[in-house]
Amino acid sequence: MGLFLKYMAIHLKAQLEYRTSLLLLLIGQLFVPLSVFAGVYFMFERFGSLQGWTFLEVALCYAIMHMAYSLGEFIFRGFDTFSSLVVSGNFDRLLVRPRHSLIQVLGSKIDYSRIGRLLQGVIIFIVVLYQLPIAFSLEKVLVLIFMIVGGIVIFGSIFILQATLCFWTVQSLEVANIFTDGSRELVQYPLHIYEKWVRIFYTFVIPFGAVGYYPLLFLLDKQSVSLLAALSLPWTALLFLMVSLLFWRFGVRYYRSTGS
Repeated sequence: MGLFLKYMAIHLKAQLEYRTSLLLLLIGQLFVPLSVFAGVYFMFERFGSLQGWTFLEVALCYAIMHMAYSLGEFIFRGFDTFSSLVVSGNFDRLLVRPRHSLIQVLGSKIDYSRIGRLLQGVIIFIVVLYQLPIAFSLEKVLVLIFMIVGGIVIFGSIFILQATLCFWTVQSLEVANIFTDGSRELVQYPLHIYEKWVRIFYTFVIPFGAVGYYPLLFLLDKQSVSLLAALSLPWTALLFLMVSLLFWRFGVRYYRSTGS
């Protein structure tokens, strides 16, 4: 953890050398995604509700998933850009250093402009919570924290899986964006509105439903989801992370260098 904090300090110092550029990127990351949220707003303005879900309820789901994605992208950005390390041969250097490859890749790229997207999610989150009639208790606060942390872990795990594919493909495959950007766009809405196979896939394969949808039902008192389920389901994110790390370990053993 201490080493990663040092990486963060180094990247922050480097990016502050070009403060205007960083500020413009922050503003872009803050306002560009608002067009997506504006689309959600106008849809509800036109139709009123979405299969029993109000605008504020969907906006809460949107805010939680976007905060989780933003933090996941901020922390795991090194895996998102991992293909550059493989192509340049710099991953070879990481392997001979006396630190685990995971922490080195994790600290290889930290983009502070992604905080702009996080700020957007936080603003929407605060506004929606102020207007939604949720009777908060200690249990619901814990569930909310578990939802955000679980979302970060799952998005981070997907970035790790995407990076691991580079051991065989060298270049990052655009098809992997289906499970990063695509998942972000899909899970910003409650899984209830999708077909059954989509709900099954995003509950038992990529467990966004376990960390987002079902705990959200508990928060909003929409269905009879028990406290035990709401608190225990987000832990499936750790299982997904373990699978991703095992796949990464297998990929590192397979790695044969690009010869750069």
